[in-house]
Amino acid sequence: METPRVSDPVASLRAALSIDSAASSDFDLNPDVVLPKGRKLRPAGVLVPIEMRGDSPHVILTKRASHLKHHPGQIAFPGGKQDESDADVIAAALREAREEIGLPTGHVDVIGTLPTHETVTSFTITPVLGLVRDAFDVKPEPGEVDEVFRVPLAHVTDPLRFSVQSRRWQGQRRHYFTVPVGPYYIWGATARILRGLAERMDKV
Repeated sequence: METPRVSDPVASLRAALSIDSAASSDFDLNPDVVLPKGRKLRPAGVLVPIEMRGDSPHVILTKRASHLKHHPGQIAFPGGKQDESDADVIAAALREAREEIGLPTGHVDVIGTLPTHETVTSFTITPVLGLVRDAFDVKPEPGEVDEVFRVPLAHVTDPLRFSVQSRRWQGQRRHYFTVPVGPYYIWGATARILRGLAERMDKV
């Protein structure tokens, strides 16, 4: 049955999540990269928190602290590696969102997950889409998060907003998606995950 086109943003998200698509990686745009066989990937979960501001859905994002080992200073979803105490990657994403931005787990309705994304830092990330039901006091985690901000969902799920750029990394030219929003330069894994969501939303 054909998926109906709907104007309700939440219904559109649910419909988009029902569309099949392949897993993604930081190497999607770099077909010459040969990944080692038997590499060990650590499971991680990131929350894609979607909050209604008036009639407009927005995505909550963070700017990571500049001194961090992985992805310093980059724009990212709240999230991190799955700990032994986490029941699964969804629990990890919700826990990290609580720790990183002060989002209470009880404020989030999880509506589904996107296919996994492999990063250059050897994580396999599961993006978890969650609707933030209630307002909350944003509390950036000291030493981990420099800033918490919101961007319109319509902007970061519009395929025309994305471009492919490149830079040298470990002696090779690496290409990646970007989706700038105002003063924020979203690129890398975060942009690739949003690009995947944009492709799904474009079919709804």
